Amino acid sequence: MWNRFATPRGMTRRHFMSHAAGATAMVGASLSFGHSLRVHADTLKKNRKSCILLWMGGGPSTMDIWDLKPGSDNGGEFKEISTSGDVRISEHMPSMAQQMHHMAIIRSMSTREADHNRGRYYMHTGYVPDANVDYPSYGAVIAHELISQRPDLEIPPFVSVGGASEGPGFLGMAWAPFNVTSNGRVRNLEMSVDSDRLAQRRFALEAIENSFISQKRGSVLEDHKKVLGKTFDLLTSKQMEAFKVEKEADDVQERYGKNGFGQGCLLARRLVEQGVPFVEVDLGGWDNHQNIFRTLSNDRLPVLDKAMGALVADLSERGLLEDTCIVWMGEFSRTPRINADAGRDHWARSWSVVVGGAGIKGGQAIGATNEDGTEVATEPYSSEDLMASVCHALGISLETTFTSRNGRPMKIANSGKLIKGLFA
Repeated sequence: MWNRFATPRGMTRRHFMSHAAGATAMVGASLSFGHSLRVHADTLKKNRKSCILLWMGGGPSTMDIWDLKPGSDNGGEFKEISTSGDVRISEHMPSMAQQMHHMAIIRSMSTREADHNRGRYYMHTGYVPDANVDYPSYGAVIAHELISQRPDLEIPPFVSVGGASEGPGFLGMAWAPFNVTSNGRVRNLEMSVDSDRLAQRRFALEAIENSFISQKRGSVLEDHKKVLGKTFDLLTSKQMEAFKVEKEADDVQERYGKNGFGQGCLLARRLVEQGVPFVEVDLGGWDNHQNIFRTLSNDRLPVLDKAMGALVADLSERGLLEDTCIVWMGEFSRTPRINADAGRDHWARSWSVVVGGAGIKGGQAIGATNEDGTEVATEPYSSEDLMASVCHALGISLETTFTSRNGRPMKIANSGKLIKGLFA
């Protein structure tokens, strides 16, 4: 189980990876596993919940994707289309239009951080940045709470694909994101020797370290030994096969899109099948202060639509969607008003997030904005409310309380309220 090899306090993730690099250099680099991963949908029964966060870094214009305003001066160039649910979305999202019966749009998000870094932190944690407390992100919290459902999980319970997520905060480095590229590659974690020789070299390294430890040179060496053991166990796990997206049939890869985000979404499906509780997939490029309609229609939306549509459909077809919560969001949205450069600027007052799966009622819009998109017209929802609702969908009690390193009790999701319409 992953967390029994928890990184010691004071050992940063960068320190861990640098030692992993050193270890792999000493033992000769790259193992190949001759076993196919045989994981089927029936391995994810109840009590095996997971979450996939599709993170749109830069702040996507939700008024051009999920909550169009036809007839308004702020409406922009795109038209609405009907969907398989009771909502209408952008014409540039035809694949997702076929899957909206699985998804719900929360159209009355109203948050308070319109700076990229602060908004990113707030939407990932449910807390505004605080110099005195380092709060844990969605991934760390969910992995921490769901790991008991996976006693046999050997690979990390929190994987970030294609970009770095927010960290584990006061929960500690055992719950830090494990960063990989969209094709599942982990730098410095590939080796070329066979498993027998690797085991021999591990034994030799442990003998050397045990000799130093016996000389009572302090706890640092013991900590390093634990980190080295964690690295070897990770390298030799057959579950690492889940990261090999290239093993998927070519038509499956094409279904998701042969680009970073498409392959990242496919990797997310493979990891959820293996039992990873939380996967975040990054798609940046949404900070569209200029030429927003050309950028969205020619680039961002086709990539998003193909991959997200394939992911929702694939999870549904495999019987995984009922246990997997999908969350689509960025740090904020963009201004209803179109600026002089044919773009939109930062906007957190009224915008949308999309969620589905894990018992969430799809095919609907929760809340609404006014006719020109400048204000929330119904009950507003915050990052805390969204996080509370996702935790509820995953079976995590909203009464859960953590204790920070300074001894403060911290209610899960910062005491956010449940968005009840998602579960009606």
